[in-house]
Amino acid sequence: MESPEDFTTIESIFVRHRNALVLRGRFTPIYTDYYLHLMQHGIRHSLELDQMLKDSMAMLVLHLVARPWSESIAWTVNLRAPRVNLFVTGDSKGESVTGRLFTEDVREPARNFFYSQTTSPNLPEPRTSTLEVEGKDPVVWISQFYDQSEQRPARAFRLEDENFVLVSAQPDCDLSWFEGLNEEAVGKIDLTEEIKLLETRRFRFHCGCTLEKILPILGGWKDRLEVLFEDADSIKIQCPRCAAKFRVTRDMIH
Repeated sequence: MESPEDFTTIESIFVRHRNALVLRGRFTPIYTDYYLHLMQHGIRHSLELDQMLKDSMAMLVLHLVARPWSESIAWTVNLRAPRVNLFVTGDSKGESVTGRLFTEDVREPARNFFYSQTTSPNLPEPRTSTLEVEGKDPVVWISQFYDQSEQRPARAFRLEDENFVLVSAQPDCDLSWFEGLNEEAVGKIDLTEEIKLLETRRFRFHCGCTLEKILPILGGWKDRLEVLFEDADSIKIQCPRCAAKFRVTRDMIH
């Protein structure tokens, strides 16, 4: 049975007279489940990569709440240094976000590239965009992403106690106010601005992968089991979305 404590609640707030949308939430529940997931599957990251993945999940959740309910979004960031592919994906209807790092056999790009794919029942095919990003901070990437892919300004802020805020400019936004925002101003916006709560949404760390869903990936190996398993009785495979590990034996592949 799920409890409200399992979810991060995101508030969507309109700032009157400034024409800006504020998305904010405390990500401790998502991070807690993320760390339980890492422990369960014996996954360890460096502190730097761990923080980048966590921040990317936070940014994606805030972006999802700024978007229509029907969308599922996946981001992949191919970094030059550290050489890593960072993947996060989220779904508003499923109230979920997940992600993982790819650190082996990653090609070295000339620059850092950010890939976004959005799917929705309202889109005939996935909407994709690619952009170059600077630096290694996902909280900074979000502004670059909005400038190039969303065609409007946005700024993200990392506050204390695992709170994150995304401020998105709306038509006729007070841009001088928007550009002057900092962590302190964003943290006390309830006291200094006239605001209206538009909606709340909730998210949790969850992939939904199972061995039954993963096995079809190996279907093409059914006539080459000796190549796949060599001398082993079983192999371990990873979920491409969350890196969960599953043990597979020969008799499981049909």
